Amino acid sequence: MQSNFFVGRRNRLGAIWLCTVFFVCAFAGNIFAETVRHVVDGDTVVLEDGVNVRLIGIDAPEIDHPRYGKIGEPFGLEATAFLRELVEGKRVRLESGAEPEDKYHRKLFYLYREEDNLFVNRRMIEAGYAETYRRFDFKYKKEFLALEAKARQAHLAMWTQSPDSWKEQFIHWLSVRQPRRKAALVSHDEQK
Repeated sequence: MQSNFFVGRRNRLGAIWLCTVFFVCAFAGNIFAETVRHVVDGDTVVLEDGVNVRLIGIDAPEIDHPRYGKIGEPFGLEATAFLRELVEGKRVRLESGAEPEDKYHRKLFYLYREEDNLFVNRRMIEAGYAETYRRFDFKYKKEFLALEAKARQAHLAMWTQSPDSWKEQFIHWLSVRQPRRKAALVSHDEQK
């Protein structure tokens, strides 16, 4: 009687293990392909099926978003144009990360251009059109930080005039465009 109990228990444990492996493989790091219909800005695209995608691990300068009251930043248009050249109208493979979406309900993915397997998130950092997103951990954070340091050192794209940070450029730009917003940013920094 005991031997049947252990055989049955072994089968149950095996079935549980098999189901666990299936679900981990099925839902962690999902990869699928889709065409990019439109590039919104330097770190966001819209897929053919209408899904908004935020590239994991990168933070590109903003462009004007009057609908949301956002003011563009230096190199925002350049970062958008660079991403557009990389992926707009092209097929990309999307790999999910730890979190499915951000607070704006955009889906979070790593993008790979299908034609040559170019890792788009990495390329944006490497070319100096985005910096590493520091607020959350993600799979390639260490690599992205190293690539960002190289881009800063080489004075690429947004790092051309200010290798330490483009925030100074933004504050200067605001002083010309919106003096009150600059004063708010400077006083906020002084409080820290």
